[in-house]
Amino acid sequence: MKFLEIGTDKDHVHFLVQSVPMYNVAKIVTIIKSLTAREIFRRCPQVKKQLWGGEFWTDGYFASTVGKHGDEGKIANYVKNQGNEYNKLHDDRQLRLF
Repeated sequence: MKFLEIGTDKDHVHFLVQSVPMYNVAKIVTIIKSLTAREIFRRCPQVKKQLWGGEFWTDGYFASTVGKHGDEGKIANYVKNQGNEYNKLHDDRQLRLF
């Protein structure tokens, strides 16, 4: 799995991810949510106490896929132009969490 871009907006996060076909979207989302929550709780244990039920992520998500001939640039621009407070956290590198 390769993160092409990660960014935050006011109340949500955008991930532009490249993966092999053997991982379905739900599996990718589960992996991302699990790894990021675990690392945040490890680094900032006080966060878990402030959350409803101790869960970092909500159950829902939105995902869209692009095939081999899709326009990755258009999707990257869409991700960048969401909301007014977008902050880019990551740019086109192999998966290395925190």
